[in-house]
Amino acid sequence: MADLIVTIDGPAASGKSTVARLLARKLGASFLDTGAMYRVVTLAAIRAGADLSDQRQLLDVMDESEFKFSAEQDKMLVFLDGTDVTERLRDRQVTDNARYIASAPKVRQKLVGMQRVFAATELKIVTEGRDQGTVAFADADIKFFLTAEPAERARRRLAEMPAGDGLSLEQVQSDIERRDKSDRDRAVGPLKPADDAIVVDTTDLNIDEVVDKLFGFVKEKCLKDG
Repeated sequence: MADLIVTIDGPAASGKSTVARLLARKLGASFLDTGAMYRVVTLAAIRAGADLSDQRQLLDVMDESEFKFSAEQDKMLVFLDGTDVTERLRDRQVTDNARYIASAPKVRQKLVGMQRVFAATELKIVTEGRDQGTVAFADADIKFFLTAEPAERARRRLAEMPAGDGLSLEQVQSDIERRDKSDRDRAVGPLKPADDAIVVDTTDLNIDEVVDKLFGFVKEKCLKDG
């Protein structure tokens, strides 16, 4: 397992992916994008024509597909059956259907195993998701939970969407709040801060301020000897 594991959990659009990527760069660590793992399984299932609500079919797709994840500077490259699909993972169809993967307990269990395998190959990792500090890496060196007001998270999410999506701020906020409820109510790996997580409200902070804040905590707790 990695010598340093930093987990960053939080709800949708709380800034955790961007913060994790930048913090990894600052620490000289590898970035584990767990969202990309869920999305590539979603993409594989869509391509296979699987019933996304059927966990058995999803498990079959995972068994029949080849997934590879590679740390590249401050991002993670994702390969499906030998092809780099990193850029395809933000397609709207994949985004809209990733919830099926997230709500399938046995699929989540396999993905946690894949996350731990990735961590075993790296010296230092920063990993982000919704259950990294509570399930995947419960013994992490330091854990963070990022949050922000729903309206601010909706504004951020809308700003990163292609203009062609045509969604209003109200629609995006409604989607986020629905996702929050689904994540909190999930039977396996529900969204919640780990008991020993440091909770950071990012509503009034920019990305650099959040990264600096987290880096300060890591330096104080984990890097005292340099």
